Amino acid sequence: MCILSNKVYWFGILLYLLTNLFQLKKIIPFFSYLFHPIFIPIVGTLFYVYYDANYYSNEQYLILLLQVIIITFFLPLSFFYLLRTYGKVDTIMLSDISQRKTPLLMQIALTVILISKSITLDRFPELFYFFLGAICSTLVAYFLLFLKIKASIHMIAISALCFFVIGLSMHFELNSPFIIAFLFLLTGIIASSRLVMRAHSPKELAIGYVAGILPQILLMYFWL
Repeated sequence: MCILSNKVYWFGILLYLLTNLFQLKKIIPFFSYLFHPIFIPIVGTLFYVYYDANYYSNEQYLILLLQVIIITFFLPLSFFYLLRTYGKVDTIMLSDISQRKTPLLMQIALTVILISKSITLDRFPELFYFFLGAICSTLVAYFLLFLKIKASIHMIAISALCFFVIGLSMHFELNSPFIIAFLFLLTGIIASSRLVMRAHSPKELAIGYVAGILPQILLMYFWL
């Protein structure tokens, strides 16, 4: 009788885990939209403001944030809907290789404008190098398209953000283990989301991750 009840107990645990796993597979694709690469420049800027909150006035930080939102969010989003109207792209995930070239070039051009006119080296050096790293990563993703390699833009964005925050915590000498641990956890969740959605292979995720972190790590030399 005891053996039977133990079997029933473990069967119940197994059934519970399988049920949660099934529900998780339905929920996890949501993270691909919630942490779409188009949001990462804004999140990176918010982290910068959080760590560097005493240097500029609140009004200056607000202007900075508005400039980033307009140039990295509203303009690319408007451009996307223009491309969609003319049938050049189908979804914001840009799943097809042929649809990625123009949006990536547009993102590079807008980011160049941002760091040359707004987030300049003399005013916001840490943020300047974050966006410069983003340009380098996007260029890598763009040229890989000619080799028929679809590097994960999601992984490029979240890995770059993660190592930028690590650099900020070192630069401002602030201990942020929970924030950094959360970002690493989020990286894994987003990677799982892309796999569940069958948007990328593990190889494409790994390439995106490396393409995201390398420029950030190399450019830390200039501002840490």
